[in-house]
Amino acid sequence: MNLSAIMALTPPPQSGQSSAPAWTGFVPLLLLIVVFYFILIRPQQKRAKQQTELLKSVRPGDKILTNGGILGVVVTVKEKSVSIRSADSKMEITKSAITEIVERSGESSES
Repeated sequence: MNLSAIMALTPPPQSGQSSAPAWTGFVPLLLLIVVFYFILIRPQQKRAKQQTELLKSVRPGDKILTNGGILGVVVTVKEKSVSIRSADSKMEITKSAITEIVERSGESSES
């Protein structure tokens, strides 16, 4: 249905009754935008900021987990990449592939 068909279905205001202001139709849309911001956009921005801070704090000796599921120990840190040692192999990955720091260098695991 188009807009003119929908407008034709609404009855005209009777005499003595005033119609609602035009801006009241935008209130539900505005509320929907606000809800989407607080439910979707803001948490995503927080996660992106936390990931950026995590990548800045990577240092040699940290045990990391990549988004490919590889566990490794950081050997060297460069501007955009990181060299890691995993089992008997040494790899160079981009910093953006780091999902989390499992163990910091100098900290012992309490398992």
